[in-house]
Amino acid sequence: MSLMHGLTTQMVTVNNQHVHLVLQTNGRTMNDVFSMLFGVFLILGTAVGAVVISYMVYNAYKYRDREGRDGTMTDPLQLGELPQGGGDGKKLAISLAISAIIVIALIGWAYVLLVDVEAGAPASENPIEIKVEGIQFSWQYEYPNGHTTSTLRVPEDRPVTLTVTSGDVFHTFGIPAFDLKADAIPGQTTQRWFRPNETGTYRAQCFELCGSGHSVMESDVIVMEPNEYEQWYANTGADAPAMNNSAAAVSTTKTRIENGGAEASSQRVAITF
Repeated sequence: MSLMHGLTTQMVTVNNQHVHLVLQTNGRTMNDVFSMLFGVFLILGTAVGAVVISYMVYNAYKYRDREGRDGTMTDPLQLGELPQGGGDGKKLAISLAISAIIVIALIGWAYVLLVDVEAGAPASENPIEIKVEGIQFSWQYEYPNGHTTSTLRVPEDRPVTLTVTSGDVFHTFGIPAFDLKADAIPGQTTQRWFRPNETGTYRAQCFELCGSGHSVMESDVIVMEPNEYEQWYANTGADAPAMNNSAAAVSTTKTRIENGGAEASSQRVAITF
């Protein structure tokens, strides 16, 4: 089955302790794992539903009321009395046992996949680590070399680890195109990683109501060719003017929101470097 393709057995380390052999996801992101789990659960759920409904229809037809019977009525069951002639509950026991095995197997499989993917991006692929900070009402991205900007630029087909926090109130950082979402909480950090697989410009936005400018708290996510990204990154650094300009953009955005809500809802401030 293509949904299971590529899974191998490997040791996983969680909280500095080795866990038993689990299914390694071969670098699949959270998005890939959830899509796979959804597909498997959907197929099995549909199959189980079809069996149950078919069995109900079969029994309804088999034991339907037919014309020509002698009209003999059996005595109704009394309280606490079990019906006779049904196989002493063997069918019920077998169906419950099969259901329990399927459910336990699915839960165990889903758990080991999620434990693995939440362990972080594969270190062997040299993931890019970027700090993300939400400030009413914009996003700021800080790269390993200290460069800060309000536009997230990442290379194609390379893992990106985001460490998300907030400088004021609760936010939720999300990139719908990559099914990525992370809570931005003051004084705490949340890590998520993804692998952009196609160049283009996407949208990052806030998914937590954070004030009057919540609807304009978004930024561009630009996925670049690897060589193009390396060239761009080589020209950046902590001395670049991005920090000051981005801070000015935040101040301008807040002023527009506080002084004119209608203007804030129809305009978007974006600084790209």
